[in-house]
Amino acid sequence: MSAITGCRYHSQSILLDEMEPVMRSFDSYPWDRIDSWCDGHIFMSCHAQWVTPESIHEQLPYYEEETGLAITADAILDNRSELFERLGVPREARKIVTDSQLILIAYKKWGKLTPKQLIGDFVFMIWDEKKRQLFGARDVSGHRTFYYTSDSERFAFCSRITPLFKLPFFRKQLNEHWMAEFLAINGMYESYDIHATAYQNIKQIPPAHSITVHSGGMVSLHRYEQIDQVETLYLKSDGEYEEAFREVVEEAVSSRLRTFKQVGAALSGGLDSGTIASFASPLLERQGKTLQAYSYIPISDFVDWTSSRLIADETPFIRSAVEHIGNIQEHYMDFSDRNPLSEVNEWLGLMEMPYKFFDNSFWIRGFYEQAQKENVGVLLTGGRGNFTISWGPALEYYTQLLRKGRLFHLARELQLYSRQAKVPRSRLLPMIGSKAFPSIHNFFHKKKERDAVPELIHPDFAEKMGIYRGSQQYITSSNTNMIDAVQTRKEKFSNLSIANKNGATSTKLSLRYGLLERDPTSDPRVVRFCLSVPLEQYVKKGRDRALLRRAMNTRLPDNVRLNQSVRGVQPADWIHRIRPQWDEFRSELVKISKDSSVSSYLNIPQIEKGLAKIKEPRPEMAWDPEVRLLMHSLIVYRFLNQF
Repeated sequence: MSAITGCRYHSQSILLDEMEPVMRSFDSYPWDRIDSWCDGHIFMSCHAQWVTPESIHEQLPYYEEETGLAITADAILDNRSELFERLGVPREARKIVTDSQLILIAYKKWGKLTPKQLIGDFVFMIWDEKKRQLFGARDVSGHRTFYYTSDSERFAFCSRITPLFKLPFFRKQLNEHWMAEFLAINGMYESYDIHATAYQNIKQIPPAHSITVHSGGMVSLHRYEQIDQVETLYLKSDGEYEEAFREVVEEAVSSRLRTFKQVGAALSGGLDSGTIASFASPLLERQGKTLQAYSYIPISDFVDWTSSRLIADETPFIRSAVEHIGNIQEHYMDFSDRNPLSEVNEWLGLMEMPYKFFDNSFWIRGFYEQAQKENVGVLLTGGRGNFTISWGPALEYYTQLLRKGRLFHLARELQLYSRQAKVPRSRLLPMIGSKAFPSIHNFFHKKKERDAVPELIHPDFAEKMGIYRGSQQYITSSNTNMIDAVQTRKEKFSNLSIANKNGATSTKLSLRYGLLERDPTSDPRVVRFCLSVPLEQYVKKGRDRALLRRAMNTRLPDNVRLNQSVRGVQPADWIHRIRPQWDEFRSELVKISKDSSVSSYLNIPQIEKGLAKIKEPRPEMAWDPEVRLLMHSLIVYRFLNQF
């Protein structure tokens, strides 16, 4: 794991003094080794954090004189054994071959086809002296970040954005179109321009893309993989699907335990994190290690205001999973001294851009801090599990049964689902009917007016940026009852802007705390397998998420594995947490509403409307879109003040 940076001047030699400020931008981060390499027009550097056994003696940047190839990389490969076989690497050398060396060996065989052969979290840049060009790539899931800036005279790249500000030819400037999309998009997305960043003249290599900087300075990008394009997998029995599921998940987890340090995991009371822990724990036990589990719990004086189908404190489920799995050291953390407001400046510094996940921000960073103290090198998560290993939309499947006229099967499924999920059939049938036949439903039922989603973007700014022309289908809200869950799931993997956001968070936290976040649920092998499994395997005998529930029999306790009646909601206490700072919160919002420097970007009337609602803090406002908009406006305001 590394932070990499470099520069290519097309017609003049690089002055090392110009790169010193860029290198010093990483001084506040923990590093095990710092090296650089320069050859006239080319400069490369690497700030290395040692995580894998091989990385301890890894030399980066690395120059191979006989081939004229130089590489710098931030890479951890998960299909090393397969690559060793395909590339003919001698068995006696395999334990010491580093991931960057393996990428270079692959490049010598496959050239620009190399990224498609790699599985793991990586970005790299290779200088090919014979071709007089740079070639690099970013992994298919975008887990590591890769930013660059270029003009007719030079090209510079970096793992982070702000070091590029130190280049003598760069001028920091807001990318207004990126900001317009950030403000307008409802949800966690940032921008649908997968190349853009919050800064003018700084771009990013999108996930699943390679980049070539040609000898004349021309920059070209190529998408080398589309992970969502798979064929349906037909196996002979339910048991074969379950066995195949266990094999692919265990392979993904096992390949992510490669560290000489300790291994941690974010553990909630749900299926995804429990499944990851259940595979990791016995594998670590064979290595003489204990899985360090980090679990968020609300502060002690919080009263759960959510519905009976939701639970803010998942401790009972977590404890049950820990006891059942074994070999887990649990850490229950309430972060009583933190809240989303106190985290804003820290996160703006980390992310180098505004962000939307404020309600979880304090405990996400807290997990990293605690893991760093305990010498954790790998922190396992299950971030994409809802769309891979634990996917299983019951209502979508039942809608298909109704459309196909399979009424007997539907009736039997609904009877079982109603009992197990504790939802009356009288509630389920109208929902399924409206999804199956929306035009008939709308004919017989007067369409209810939906409350308009509050918008943070100033209408004039939206018009100026053309924000509702062409991309309106992504930005405006949809009737969630009519959403096709299958298409929504596929879009989660085809839409690379989602991967951009996830990769930025994991990379920048990893570099800041010297440990690597790894998500087995987004392993390309897991994604392809899960996308290929027929829908009927995911909903069966009244069980949603049925494939995982069946495959994990005996591996997870039944109260976790078969739970369909309650769901954990970790951000439910964020309003309660900032009560002591409520006056400060409101005062800053009042300041924002009167600040002419941001009034052309932000929807001030909407902020004023929200202000009128929050005179007194009430915990149940945590999910109110108008109140959440206020936190987003505060984050954006502080970011804009940097300009």
